[in-house]
Amino acid sequence: MNHKTLKPFPKDFLWGASTSAYQFEGAWNEDGKGPSVIDKALHPEGTADFKVASDHYHRYKEDIALLAELGLKAYRFSIAWTRIYPNGTGEVNRKGIEFYNHLINELIAHGIEPIVTMYHFDLPYALEEKGGWSNRETIDAFERYARTLFREFGDRVKYWLTINEQNTMILHGSAIGTTDPGIEDPRKMLYQHNHHMLLAQAKAMKLCHEVLPNAKIGPAPNIAYVYPASSKPEDVLAAQTFNSIRNWLYLDAAVFGRYNSTVWGYMEEKGYTPHMEVEDMDILAGANPDFIAFNYYNSITVKASEEEKEAHSTGDEHIVIGEPGVYQGCSNPYLTTTEFGWEVDPIGFRITLRELYDRYHLPLIVTENGLGAYDKLEDGDVINDDYRIDYLAKHLEQCQLAITDGVELFGYSPWSAIDLVSTHQGINKRYGFIYVNRDEFDLKDLRRIKKKSFYWYQNVIKTNGAIISNSK
Repeated sequence: MNHKTLKPFPKDFLWGASTSAYQFEGAWNEDGKGPSVIDKALHPEGTADFKVASDHYHRYKEDIALLAELGLKAYRFSIAWTRIYPNGTGEVNRKGIEFYNHLINELIAHGIEPIVTMYHFDLPYALEEKGGWSNRETIDAFERYARTLFREFGDRVKYWLTINEQNTMILHGSAIGTTDPGIEDPRKMLYQHNHHMLLAQAKAMKLCHEVLPNAKIGPAPNIAYVYPASSKPEDVLAAQTFNSIRNWLYLDAAVFGRYNSTVWGYMEEKGYTPHMEVEDMDILAGANPDFIAFNYYNSITVKASEEEKEAHSTGDEHIVIGEPGVYQGCSNPYLTTTEFGWEVDPIGFRITLRELYDRYHLPLIVTENGLGAYDKLEDGDVINDDYRIDYLAKHLEQCQLAITDGVELFGYSPWSAIDLVSTHQGINKRYGFIYVNRDEFDLKDLRRIKKKSFYWYQNVIKTNGAIISNSK
């Protein structure tokens, strides 16, 4: 649908940027922090680990001053569970509370709204040793952790995100190092994990509404809208099925308090249905999120399954999609790709925004969207990342079109604020507006250097997105 006149971005639009604790903070074992599953996982050979990352833990004041100079209205970051509870439960680590108090206070002093992710892949390893998300005690541990966060930071944090990319952890847990490779029936176990995570999320949402009546809380899945490879009915059916498996399962449970019917039928067919207690569906029904946060990088295209064919890579060598008899991933000939093989689909972003809002009719905030690239530091501390500007500009154009379509979008927080260690490709796959001067194994001076995209995004924020529509 074409529009003669575009609606402006809302006056109070939350222009932000995002990071996660394990990829950004470093100080992985300092000041009482316990190990997480990320700390114990094997990372790809030839890439940096997360022990130092961008050293934000020791440089947060400098970093926040840069984010304020960028003009951010909001900053989405995660809290490391093991900084608060080194063993997942037990005694609170006051040093961890102190760090996040300082971080939140620094943000507020600079006029930046904190948006807190409660859990971003980094389950405490002590809980993993007791069964992790297969153990219902982890639900109680998460609720206790949530209560602590609300008590300690709820007077200053208005926006809370429960679990980052739960669907990624379930569909591709082995790729991000959060799944035990020794599990006998991994898919069945993962859907049991998923059920327990949904319960933990619902309990946290209900608790937030009870103890922080002025706060807002929502889920934060990765949503990649699924296209059929053709108008062939079998391909359309495969795309509909995978949309339910990949996207709607997680949001239907969070928003409607019930399982998606297509996915439930799929789990019954495959023998993946989770064990439930009598009270579980009542717990899910009590969640009532205030908004939906979501991460968008690309769309996905699938066709009817051809069992003899190999599954399709999404551009990351660790993640392939396809399941015999269900769907088969394939490339989309109408899309370009990044140098890391990810398909680029700005119009798919608008499609996703419209689909989410039409389906759930809750306010939306984008909590990740960005371009990973090999940025080059040139003489004079210059990084000409015009490719990132082009990527973000095209996606923001589609945001404005979606707003004009009627979508209630209240924030955009791309990945990432500052360079951090990518889960698979290390520090050299860079996303930030600010360069961190280090290589995979040479920490150098960890100096912060503003990229060309920094000044572009600064102007986007300053004009409340007006330069996006004016540039067309």
